[in-house]
Amino acid sequence: MSIALTLLITALVVVIALLAAACAAVLSRLDGATYPTATKSAALAFAAVLSLAAAVTAAVTQI
Repeated sequence: MSIALTLLITALVVVIALLAAACAAVLSRLDGATYPTATKSAALAFAAVLSLAAAVTAAVTQI
């Protein structure tokens, strides 16, 4: 049960990170950015969400 829950939460975090990256790319394009700039913005948003999830996981496991 624990492995299934871990996989489900991991998949959920990745989906949320992908949604945040897609939103960042769309907002960048609406702001007039080029495709490379929008891709960079999306990559930064994706990395930020995954880093935040890793930091929260590390903080929770130390409690």
